[in-house]
Amino acid sequence: MWVGRLMTRTSSPLSRTDRSWPGIGDSVLAVGVFVLEIVGIVSRATNETGSFSVSHLADIPAATYILLAASSAALLWRKSRPLPVLVATLTAAIIWDAMSLDGGPSGAILVALYGVGRYIADDRASVVAVGVAVAMSVADDLIESEPLSVLGLTVVVVLGMWYLGRRVKGRREYLALLEERTRLLEREKEAEAQRAVTKERNRIARELHDVVAHRVSMITVQAGAAQTVIDSDPARAVQAMEAVEAAGRGALQELRQILGVLRSDDHEDALTPIHGHAEIAGLVAGIREAGVEVTLESDGVPEQLPASVDLASYRIVQEALTNALKHAGPSARVDVCLYCEGPMLAIDVSDDGDGDTTVPGAGQGLVGMRERAELLGGTFEAGPRLGGGYRVSARLPLEVASP
Repeated sequence: MWVGRLMTRTSSPLSRTDRSWPGIGDSVLAVGVFVLEIVGIVSRATNETGSFSVSHLADIPAATYILLAASSAALLWRKSRPLPVLVATLTAAIIWDAMSLDGGPSGAILVALYGVGRYIADDRASVVAVGVAVAMSVADDLIESEPLSVLGLTVVVVLGMWYLGRRVKGRREYLALLEERTRLLEREKEAEAQRAVTKERNRIARELHDVVAHRVSMITVQAGAAQTVIDSDPARAVQAMEAVEAAGRGALQELRQILGVLRSDDHEDALTPIHGHAEIAGLVAGIREAGVEVTLESDGVPEQLPASVDLASYRIVQEALTNALKHAGPSARVDVCLYCEGPMLAIDVSDDGDGDTTVPGAGQGLVGMRERAELLGGTFEAGPRLGGGYRVSARLPLEVASP
């Protein structure tokens, strides 16, 4: 009955609660519900007497003010303690009916029902709570001998307020899920960008290592040779220093190429290899000038290779020759072989050196060669040869799958 009485009122401010400042909004809502209940009681008294009088407020029993104030004040905790708030408002309604007071805390009960639907996470607890509220509402209407239309309206209103809160809860959870998914996608995008940056840094580091290690090794060997023969054979010392100058110029040129790619805004330029297998002959010639006997055999290698394979073949041979120059010894012989082995480009670089280290190295060359081969789907092996010397062997696919 106390729910049905609410339907005779013309307006309710409950839907305009201030959500920006929960403390202030809840306080305004509690005061508004209290005032609305008093206005309803005074309106009914005015209808009975035919005129409004301030004395109507004095005629309201003190118990009515106390119960309305208690049930309205409970709404301050409707978000953090929705179930106790519903119990408090229903208890106030029971006491109200027991004292046969006029009106009832129907506004507070409806707000509490919305809070049960909106703020209780456990579906079963929420359903049980609204079920108890429906049962108490129906029982009250039956005791008051209300017609079936009022009883049905009571059930609809009670379930409607609870369902409205449940729908708002579901909507908020859905929006929160979308926001969380957006944040996850943004984090994944940032992580992917970071992985791309790391991959590019590793690629640049390999390129710089290959360029610097190879050229500096040649410069070191030639400078040492010049220092050795400068007194006995000045002409040969001059030739060695010319080779040092050429190696230095070559290093600077390759560094400019790499840095130029980094500065370029054209993505296609970044995909163009700086070197390829066609330049391996010049690479071998440079090693010969350093005083190492090198042979080159190339059998059946296609003129056009995938860009990544083309660059990788050059860098693997370059690093293998650099290691031979540093570790094989001055009297070593190095053999470079490139040929097709089924769908693979085979690269074999072997020497017959004694393994003495003439130039200290960082030990990263083998790691870089292995990474280049495996990133393309190829294989890499390196190790000592039977009978002495060292062998580097790589297999690169002639057709690289698109990413």
